[in-house]
Amino acid sequence: MHIGAYAIDTPIALAPMAGITDKPFRRLCRAFGVGWAVGEMLTSDPSLRHTKKSLFRSDFSDEGGIIAVQILGNDPAVMAEAARYNVSLGAQVIDINMGCPAKKVCNVAAGSALMQNEKLVAEILTAVVGAVDVPVTLKTRLGWADEHKNLPAIARIAEDAGIAALAIHGRTRTQMYKGEAEYDLIAEVKGRLKIPVWVNGDITSPQKAAAVQAQTGADGVMVGRGAQGQPWLFRDLKYYRERGELPRPLPLAECGATVLAHIRAMHEFYGDIAGMRIARKHIGWYLDPLPHGESTRREINQLNDAEAQYDAVAAFLDKLPQYTDTWACSYR
Repeated sequence: MHIGAYAIDTPIALAPMAGITDKPFRRLCRAFGVGWAVGEMLTSDPSLRHTKKSLFRSDFSDEGGIIAVQILGNDPAVMAEAARYNVSLGAQVIDINMGCPAKKVCNVAAGSALMQNEKLVAEILTAVVGAVDVPVTLKTRLGWADEHKNLPAIARIAEDAGIAALAIHGRTRTQMYKGEAEYDLIAEVKGRLKIPVWVNGDITSPQKAAAVQAQTGADGVMVGRGAQGQPWLFRDLKYYRERGELPRPLPLAECGATVLAHIRAMHEFYGDIAGMRIARKHIGWYLDPLPHGESTRREINQLNDAEAQYDAVAAFLDKLPQYTDTWACSYR
């Protein structure tokens, strides 16, 4: 798979998720085999470039891999300038967010709300592609609403504007993340396009990834929520893609070491207070499926000290072999 001049040997991507796919998580997923990782969405509003949130989200130092930065907005000129700015900071790819269904994003006519205005979509894509000399990609959905699935029109606009690759989530905006992702329209669109396509939505197992890619003809799969609490899913996806079978599960101790390393990385990246708070949701995703995990997670979330949080998770993991010899996994 090629996006611009970049060859992607492993066409397995980590989907951008605000508040989740930060640098510590991207680095972790890359270590488990991700071939493409897009950063958390950054507003194109120049007045917000130096907020704490934006500074953390725009930190790609020592990350490794191709640096893809996602920008959010609704003004062609402002988004073009945001693209130039991020390229000046080291972005090697600019990704445009037209998939976020969050109310606070759609209420300002950004994210997936843009799909309602095809003329504006064309203006934004043309402006951003013309503003930078790096590949520009687009993340989108099937349409704004179930009765308005205009993905085919958006895809045609994207290709005509010079978009280098398209990532498509198999739901409409009004579906948010409810129900099941649909792939038939993605398959139809893929058959018409010359540019690469990522298929996204409900990719929660290697078996599902293989089936969805076969159904759609997509060039690669993009995983979002399926990676929460199990970044080693990417290891299994890569192995299954190459050999048609699952690898042996990671040893319990290795999964535990990964969890602790991730917690430590968040503490170091954000600082103790913010890192502890951000780590709570990841700890929940890791622990909830495990024996006594949910109750332990609730206790840990009462702690207000980073070291105490780390030590409490470590203590839980030390006792885990008493209850299970493998990490919980829904697809084994």
